[in-house]
Amino acid sequence: MEYLLLAYGDQAKMAQLTPAQFEQLVAQCRVHDEELRNSGHHVSSESLEWGSTCLRPRGGKTVTTDGPYLETKEQIGGVIVIEARDLNEALRIAALHPAATLGEDLGWGVEVRPFAAGCHQ
Repeated sequence: MEYLLLAYGDQAKMAQLTPAQFEQLVAQCRVHDEELRNSGHHVSSESLEWGSTCLRPRGGKTVTTDGPYLETKEQIGGVIVIEARDLNEALRIAALHPAATLGEDLGWGVEVRPFAAGCHQ
């Protein structure tokens, strides 16, 4: 089964990092991606730019608004798709990501979401 891992971070706190500190975090994420590839769990992974645009139906029209949309400082900074036997294995894999282990001061975290079976076939 495939799972989506959403890596969150606080943009303001991330902006306070020196270039060397930022590159160190990026390097740790690259190591994590390589470990996922070697274990056979990696499907895909990408970093995201901060912010987004949302399309919503309003009054019979499609309206666009700029994000983020959550009532929080954290924004999604990366997405990873993994293959795991079940939620427990997906959580174990997600717990190894630097956002789940090193990013407390940066507002980092990882959300794990299973893909809905049969919705997009």
